Amino acid sequence: MGAGTDLGRVRGLGAAKEGVHHWWLQRVTAVANLALMLWFVASLARLPALDYASVTLWLRQPVAAVPMLLMVISVFWHMRLGVQVFIEDYLQGTRRMVAMLALNFYASAGAAAGMFAVLKIAFAAA
Repeated sequence: MGAGTDLGRVRGLGAAKEGVHHWWLQRVTAVANLALMLWFVASLARLPALDYASVTLWLRQPVAAVPMLLMVISVFWHMRLGVQVFIEDYLQGTRRMVAMLALNFYASAGAAAGMFAVLKIAFAAA
């Protein structure tokens, strides 16, 4: 009973039909990461100095804080998608479930910490 038969599909051996969506999200986040990283490097290169005062003053501007938030979200989302493929390919059963829970926690916590840091700087009193 292979993946191509009706019985195989009932048993969960058929295509999940999620592969194209996952593949597409990986490509979209990769392009977003590339664009946002280029913006980030160019923005830092235009600063007069890379000291704490210059960077925090720059990050307090909405034109810097919003793309930085988007970059944090995109980077952690892309990381999660990539590691998910590894987990699904190499782990089974309980180990897969535990690894996916840990991955989701790590990706969410990392993104939340990054967003918190950006927002804390952006909304700090001058």
